[in-house]
Amino acid sequence: MRTVPVLDLAGIMPAMLSASARLIRLLLLFQAQRSWTGAELAARLEITERTLRRDVDRLRSLGYTVDSTSGVAGGYRLGAGTSLPPLLLEDEEAIAVALGLGATAGGALSDIETASMRALAKLEQLMPPRLRRRLESVRASVVPVMRGKPGVRLKAVSLLAEACTERLELVFSYRDHHSTVSARTVEPHRVVQTGQRWYLLAWDTARQDWRTFRLDRIGDPVHTGARFTARRLPHGDIEAYMRRALTVSPFLHHARVVVHAPVEALEAHMAWVGGTPEVVDKRRTRIETGANSLDALAVWLACLGHDFEIESPKELVGHLALVAARLDKAARL
Repeated sequence: MRTVPVLDLAGIMPAMLSASARLIRLLLLFQAQRSWTGAELAARLEITERTLRRDVDRLRSLGYTVDSTSGVAGGYRLGAGTSLPPLLLEDEEAIAVALGLGATAGGALSDIETASMRALAKLEQLMPPRLRRRLESVRASVVPVMRGKPGVRLKAVSLLAEACTERLELVFSYRDHHSTVSARTVEPHRVVQTGQRWYLLAWDTARQDWRTFRLDRIGDPVHTGARFTARRLPHGDIEAYMRRALTVSPFLHHARVVVHAPVEALEAHMAWVGGTPEVVDKRRTRIETGANSLDALAVWLACLGHDFEIESPKELVGHLALVAARLDKAARL
C-alpha cells in the first residue's frame, strides 16, 4: 500500500486520492463519528455513493465490520473493535509492535515503559480477531531473557510462536556450529530472546531430550499436522534453564568448582566465560562453567585471584598441574 501522510489528506484534491488513501480517510471519518449517512460520507470524500459502496465493501474484505441500513435515513456504522490501526499495520508490522511494546514485561517499568504496555493493550483491542490471535501467540511464547536487537525474521518468530501456543509439532533442517545439517522433529516449547540471539526451546523427539535451536540456523520449518501434550520443563524455570543451556551445555568440557570468594567478587570474571554461579555460603561460590578446551578452563581459573576446589572433572586437576609446570618453566627463562 502506498503510504500517504494522514495529516496531509485534507489538503489533497479528492480526485488525486488513491483508493488506499480514500480508505484511510474513510476510517478517519468513522473514528470521529461512527454513524454517517451515505450522502454525508460521499460528500465529505467528494465521491459518488456508488464509489462509496465499493470502498465500504473493500473495508469489509479487510476484516472491518461496517453495518449499513437502507432507506432515506439509511447510512453506515463502523462496528466495535474495528478502528484505524489494523489497516495501517501489516501482520509483520503488528508483530514488531508487539515485540517492541511488550519487551519490558516482567521487570520494573518506568513511566514510558508503562505507557508502552498500555498502548499495546489498546492496540490489541482494536485488532481484528485474526491479527489479535497472532499478537497473543507472540506475547505468550516469546521469552526475553536478555535484552538486545532482534536478528531474525519476524515471520519465523511468528510461525514458531504459533507452534508453541497451539502445540504443533514441527520439522525443519538445522545447521549446527560445525555447519553439519540434520533433520529435526520437535515439540516447540518457547521462543527465547537472548541479546541479539533468538532460540527455540523444544523437545527433540528423536533424541528424547530438550534442545535449544538458534533461529538463524533453522531452515524451512513446517507443521507436521500432529499436536502434542506439553511437557514439564526441567526445573520449571525457562530463564534458569536457558542460561545454563547457553553458558555451559554447548561446550566440549564442563567443570564445577567451588571458589573461596563471595559471588559479588566474581561478577567481573564471569564475563570472561559462560557460567552459572551458586552461593554456597557467605565466603564460597559454586560455579558451573564450560569451555572448548581444558587449557581455557585452567587459565580462567588461574586468573580468578581466589583459592578454589575442583569438584569435577577429575582430569582438570591433572591438567592444572601441566599448565602450572608450563607457566613455571616460562617464568624461569
